Amino acid sequence: MIGQRLANLTRLSLSYIVLIILAICSLYPALWIVLGSFRSGRSLYSKTLIPESFTLDNYRILFTSKSFLFGQWYLNTLKIATISMVLGTFLVLLCGYAVSRFRFKGRSLTLSMILVLNMFPGFLSLIALFILLKEMGLLNTHLAIIIVYAAGAPLFTTILAKGFFDAIPRSLDEAAKIDGANNMTIFSRIMLPLSKPLITYVALTSFVGPWVDFIFARLVLRSRDKWTLAVGLFDQVVGNNQSSNFTLFAASSVLIAIPITILFIFLQRNLVDGLTAGANKG
Repeated sequence: MIGQRLANLTRLSLSYIVLIILAICSLYPALWIVLGSFRSGRSLYSKTLIPESFTLDNYRILFTSKSFLFGQWYLNTLKIATISMVLGTFLVLLCGYAVSRFRFKGRSLTLSMILVLNMFPGFLSLIALFILLKEMGLLNTHLAIIIVYAAGAPLFTTILAKGFFDAIPRSLDEAAKIDGANNMTIFSRIMLPLSKPLITYVALTSFVGPWVDFIFARLVLRSRDKWTLAVGLFDQVVGNNQSSNFTLFAASSVLIAIPITILFIFLQRNLVDGLTAGANKG
């Protein structure tokens, strides 16, 4: 009995040690960036983790420098990410509901094509998208970014949405139809209230994608005042043969993380509820 307890205590201790090590490895780089944003000078390197003197000059320069359009880039990115999130989430929910509840010609082929396309990296389509946007006269516009991000969301999460809606009993649909409800009423008044975990996940991924994307935004956006944060910060660090200001980059990174953190804090309850209870709780 004593040996069994000792073995359990040893395994539990080892588990906590591993978790502590993983937590340190995950939090230390982020903590270094946060503290580095308050450090004077241009370099993030320091002999100590905590700066010898704290300063807010890096945050002040972000919004006062004429050569660093951080405020404009921030608003551009926030606009693109928010609109893409709303449109993308709506399209994903509609597509998932359609392929889950309806049987139509080409349904199986469509699902198979979605699965196959998900196996290829998205940057393979950049040249085709560039040519299409150029022919449509949408290059160097935020509308082009929003269309591609919002329309591309169903490609990656329709299968997930279909599986979620499949878990909701069809008896709810049948009972609603007996009461005279049409498909749109069933979708808006039955499916959506039961889909908070799905909406949470799709909204988070649809927001984070445009918020941090660099490759496609750099390809489409040419004017400096229309850049997103990822493009602007990259140019600030490595472009124009300027000396890199990494403490300024650290301050920018902290401000970039704020919207994602706030969004996750407000939506994590629905996400956790969905992982623990599932859609069948309705």
